Amino acid sequence: MAQTQLTPALTSTNPQPTQGGGVKPAEDKQQALRKTAQDFEALFMSQMMTHMFAGISTDGPFGGGKGEEAFRDMLTQEYAKVMAKAGGIGVANQVMREMIRQQEAK
Repeated sequence: MAQTQLTPALTSTNPQPTQGGGVKPAEDKQQALRKTAQDFEALFMSQMMTHMFAGISTDGPFGGGKGEEAFRDMLTQEYAKVMAKAGGIGVANQVMREMIRQQEAK
């Protein structure tokens, strides 16, 4: 039985064959690239916000300590994820374009 090549170009608009009626392989790859690019942008933005929040003092009865350090880190990560998913600052788009360009060069 001959195997069908299921690695179409990501920029193609032609319908692609599917296996089992699921998501098209090209769409699946595009979604994976988008998620990877957004994750990268979220990481970048999280690092930038960590430096931004470093100068904020935590005075008061419930401020400071190791618990707040951990919470603040998680909070900045979540802020960054939400911002990247909403469009971010454009890093994800550039990273995704470069990943597609690198795949097409092979």
